[in-house]
Amino acid sequence: MPSEEPQPAIVLVRPQMGENIGAAARAMWNFGLDRMRIVAPRDGWPNPKADAMASGAGRLLDEAQLCADLPEAIGDSAFVFATTARQRDLTKPVFDPEEAMRLAADKIASGEKVAILFGPERAGLENEDIARANAIISVPVNPAFPSLNLAQCVLLAGYEWQRQRTAAPTPARTVPDVATGAEVEALARHYEERLEEAGFFFPDSKAESMKVHLRNLWSRMPMTRADVRMLHGILRQMVRWKERGG
Repeated sequence: MPSEEPQPAIVLVRPQMGENIGAAARAMWNFGLDRMRIVAPRDGWPNPKADAMASGAGRLLDEAQLCADLPEAIGDSAFVFATTARQRDLTKPVFDPEEAMRLAADKIASGEKVAILFGPERAGLENEDIARANAIISVPVNPAFPSLNLAQCVLLAGYEWQRQRTAAPTPARTVPDVATGAEVEALARHYEERLEEAGFFFPDSKAESMKVHLRNLWSRMPMTRADVRMLHGILRQMVRWKERGG
């Protein structure tokens, strides 16, 4: 069973090689992290090559949560970090690993659930993945060779998490009833469906990019569950008003 100590979930998004999943599990367990979630692994799951590389951290693989897609993997999370080395055209707060894990520790101490996304080995996370995150973790690496192995990237986050958890404890604080990833996802889909019906996503050649940027807008907004309910209600009322003939 995973440890009872509050900690971020480590989400491997569409990982390609079983060896890298096993190495990531080993890196996690080096620093006391044991909540692994695996999204649509290329070579299926379970993977014997992951077991061979885990080297003592096989329990994490046995207990890993297999998810069909990213929304499922982050559905219970109130705050999500996305790791990326590439410049993106999505506006988000950007933190180095130390800053990110300090913020993660603060949020977890206040009762929020946090997830950290790591992309597939070849090209990293896609824009539509990052659009669902609240902030970016960027490692200050050599710009002439910015590529990090999946396990190396997990190791950096784990190391900084361990530093935060062994530092002076973050005092717990009361926070609003923060919306979860699943609730924000439902809100995003509600608006996307209604805007689709209204012909907002035009022309077709720009529709997918517009949808990604709209989801990015939702993820940048710190919303409570009351905010989400209100935004659902606003849209429903506007649709009713339109159906009544304005």
